[in-house]
Amino acid sequence: MGGFDILAAFLSLCLLEIVLGIDNVLFIAIVASRLPKERRRTARMIGLSVGLLLRIALLFSISWLISLNKPVLSILAHDFSWRDLILITGGVFLVLKACHEIIKQVDAEGGPAEQGGASFAGVIVQIAIIDVVFSIDSVLTAVGIADEIWVMVAAICVAILVMIIAAESVSAFLERYAWMKMIGLALLVLVGVVLIADGFNHHIDRTYIYLAVSLAIVVSVVRISVSRRKGAS
Repeated sequence: MGGFDILAAFLSLCLLEIVLGIDNVLFIAIVASRLPKERRRTARMIGLSVGLLLRIALLFSISWLISLNKPVLSILAHDFSWRDLILITGGVFLVLKACHEIIKQVDAEGGPAEQGGASFAGVIVQIAIIDVVFSIDSVLTAVGIADEIWVMVAAICVAILVMIIAAESVSAFLERYAWMKMIGLALLVLVGVVLIADGFNHHIDRTYIYLAVSLAIVVSVVRISVSRRKGAS
């Protein structure tokens, strides 16, 4: 690869890794919110650090990673690879976790969910499970774009750094606007469904999901602005 090709691949990978990491950041921010305030930052840092280590480890195990696409199980004439099984398991976990958090939000009667009710180790384990799922897709995307491992590692490091910075802002935003947490949880349910569909070899473009959630956010913001104006008048 020439200098320009390397730079183009690096920038493309940085952008894609950041976009693919949005779901991960959102999940970490929501799960960490169950911890006491003084431990949330540490949990987010550990969670994203685990994600970084997993991605780098997988990059140096490319041959093994590619072998995950080979069928290992057949059910009703449908072949499943390890990658499919991991995506399905991760998707089911994500849907169940998001639905569990939604139920807690509803039980709180519209107020913020009870905080400080989760163990630190439990939160880290949940983050690690989702990190494994998202790392596989992230690394496979990186391998498809760049040929040089060092370019992939550099792009992933930059993306993780951006996510660490973004996680702080996302957490603060969700804490300030509790109603946004419900939209975030709905997004995680949809992402879980997409992962399950991918595991069954039915690809769903995430762009449609992000557009739907963006529309929901815009409608919610407009509704709140109108309510505030009516209250002020």
